[in-house]
Amino acid sequence: MTRIYLSPPDVGSEERELLLDAFDSGWIAPLGPHVDAFEDELAAAVGVPYAVALSSGTAALHLGLRILGVGRGDEVITSTLTFAATANAICYQGATPVFLDVSRDTWNLDPGLLEEELAARNRRNDLPAAVLPVDLYGQCADYQRITEICERFGVPVLEDAAEALGASCGSRRAGAFGDCAAFSFNGNKIITTSGGGMLVSHRRDIVERARHLSTQARKPAAHYEHEDIGFNYRMSNLLAAVGRGQLARLEQKVARRRGINVAYRAALGDYAGVSFMPEAPYGRSNAWLTVVTIDAEAFGTDREAIRRHLESRNVESRPVWKPMHLQPVFRSCEVRGGDVAGQLFRDGLCLPSGSSLTDDQQRFVIAGIEEARSTVPAALLG
Repeated sequence: MTRIYLSPPDVGSEERELLLDAFDSGWIAPLGPHVDAFEDELAAAVGVPYAVALSSGTAALHLGLRILGVGRGDEVITSTLTFAATANAICYQGATPVFLDVSRDTWNLDPGLLEEELAARNRRNDLPAAVLPVDLYGQCADYQRITEICERFGVPVLEDAAEALGASCGSRRAGAFGDCAAFSFNGNKIITTSGGGMLVSHRRDIVERARHLSTQARKPAAHYEHEDIGFNYRMSNLLAAVGRGQLARLEQKVARRRGINVAYRAALGDYAGVSFMPEAPYGRSNAWLTVVTIDAEAFGTDREAIRRHLESRNVESRPVWKPMHLQPVFRSCEVRGGDVAGQLFRDGLCLPSGSSLTDDQQRFVIAGIEEARSTVPAALLG
């Protein structure tokens, strides 16, 4: 049978038409009218005035940190439960990540731990250069608390909204919090440009500085004048055209993914030992990925056995992100807590959740999980 992927790209005729329009216009190289339009449309969708289209979400994180003044020898607080790009971008600036555990009821950066950490650092005059919360699996962190805490201690906030376009916290959309925010349009995200990202902000100076640095920091001179070290981080007109077509169907994609989440909950939620990533009461997730945790003793087998059984049926699933404090490359970094993130990694499984997933495919995935429960022994993770 055709392989069922975790979150495959979902593209249609509108993206093709816009891509051909960009191709036929001759604007092939980076920049062009579709880049300008994509920036304006994305900013409007998020509810911010300024946006700059970049080559990746990682590039957006990197430039955001650089512009906020993070540099060599600094420390940046971030969630331990995230993809490596979050921590890598901190290291690009010569800074060191400090990892905090997540809240069990949101799976995002624990505001209580953040407040404790900043208060302790303030007493010893050792505040971090920035705080980098992550909107995990399409759910916003608790920005009502996080931004208040960070403002109290005078620490800037860069929102990693890579997975959360279309989600909300209170009345505001993901990406509208902190000093600036980063989005990803990688092939597995809720909208894709195949590869790409965006840095957004309520502040013109941040976005204009990012625009300058992302084009090799070239000054407006015929001979290419440079006063700063820059980067080749801009998005091409072709990819922006695809992004515009994707963005036009964002709400449809969010609705479909939330519907997929509801169907998984209806089918699996009554099994002993099965729990789902909770939706925070303060917001609305885009349900980028539906994630379950498996209590092996109660369910009858463990997460890894289920994953392997699904793989045998040509179904892709994936463990929850391995916490950064457990990654060998970051073993020397400071961590506060970590038990919640560690348990979620041990027991958590991301299920196929793409907006192109059919009802029949979802039923096939569910049947595979139910089959694993009765026939597959636990993998006994080490």
